[in-house]
Amino acid sequence: MSVIDETYDPRRESWVASAHGHAEFPIQNLPFGVFSPRGGAPRGGVAIGDMNFDLKAGLEAGLFTGDAAPAAEAAAVATLNPLMALGPAPRLALRKRLSALLSADNPERAKIEALSARLLHNAADCTMHLPAAIGSYTDFFAGIHHARNGGMRRDPNNPLSPNYKYVPVAYHSRASSVQPSGVPIRRPSGQRKLPNEDAPSYGPCRKLDYELELAVWVGPGNALGEPIPIGKAGDHLFGLGLFNDWSARDVQQWESQPLGPFLGKSFGSTVSPWIITTEALAPFRIAQPARPAGDPRPLPHLWDDADQREGAFDIALEAFLLTEGLRAKGLPPHRMSASNTTDLYWTVAQMIAHHSCNGCNLAAGDLFGTGTISGPTPEGYGSLMELSADGARSITLASGETRTFVENGDEVIFRAHCRKAGCAPIGFGECRARII
Repeated sequence: MSVIDETYDPRRESWVASAHGHAEFPIQNLPFGVFSPRGGAPRGGVAIGDMNFDLKAGLEAGLFTGDAAPAAEAAAVATLNPLMALGPAPRLALRKRLSALLSADNPERAKIEALSARLLHNAADCTMHLPAAIGSYTDFFAGIHHARNGGMRRDPNNPLSPNYKYVPVAYHSRASSVQPSGVPIRRPSGQRKLPNEDAPSYGPCRKLDYELELAVWVGPGNALGEPIPIGKAGDHLFGLGLFNDWSARDVQQWESQPLGPFLGKSFGSTVSPWIITTEALAPFRIAQPARPAGDPRPLPHLWDDADQREGAFDIALEAFLLTEGLRAKGLPPHRMSASNTTDLYWTVAQMIAHHSCNGCNLAAGDLFGTGTISGPTPEGYGSLMELSADGARSITLASGETRTFVENGDEVIFRAHCRKAGCAPIGFGECRARII
């Protein structure tokens, strides 16, 4: 686990004015991403307030020395995979150097501010890219309330599959169709067959849905045939983001037997551009919620006392919908739900350990989706399938419009924040995409 140090001090302020009290990216956060300044090529950067800190420019100015230098060099290129592969120690050294450089009480402040035109780019003028080249993408099913709600349609008496409380259930999905936030998603077509229809037909998806998930970014990988022990799994986590696992429910429901999701999932997924590192999240680690009485204890390869004590995260999640009607009336996005990562049945370390327990080789830049994070009540349901009871119930928006599933022109927006007494709050930015 990360050691709390001066980079977390809630009293620390930045000389970057917009970082003061910033809801997403104060100096205590310092997330990594890949951006292009106006007219420039992609390069690694760090979000600070409303600005993007250019790591390439920082290297050229000689600002990184010692243990921070190799990490800065690895992070300054057009993909974060090299930084991810280095592991926690170099990343922490880079975090400490960045925090010192951007701190208002930095003795080098005058020198750094003089370079600010080269080092800082207005985020609104930049283009964000995928933060890593994604070799593999795996989608888990760790949100137990979502799993239960989905299973109620299949068997109201036994909505969870028999293996659910023993195995972090997952499937391999399509890495090539993961898109950065802001890129539109085209409504997919496919075979669909409703229960009252005699035969399937081919056409545009009629039940397009979103799924509110976390993106789990893998750091150092493991050699083929060498499982990652649960006690070491945390060292293989680079950080977290927001993830929308778009779902064509009607296509998914028809095709999923017997081999699981296929075209109903592979047409597109959306990921937030900034990765909140495990170091930034350290103050917001909490104990994994106790399993209900009667639930089985995880098998030995999934059990670690330290992971149970502090392997979960306290992250508040929100899903919003912005429609043509809301835009026309000048109304803000309609909040559809609010949940928390404490609603996950499995920890991230358990996902990493189980994924590799058969010797599967993970690699730096691999992406996991946690599965939809729904709360126990409708206010926390992280998908429209749950909110609309698979289309049986209409949801009325502030504009007077109604929805059962996502319509063309709708934009889905996810947000997340960490808040704790005595700590500076941090955010994840947004994960958003419009359906065309």
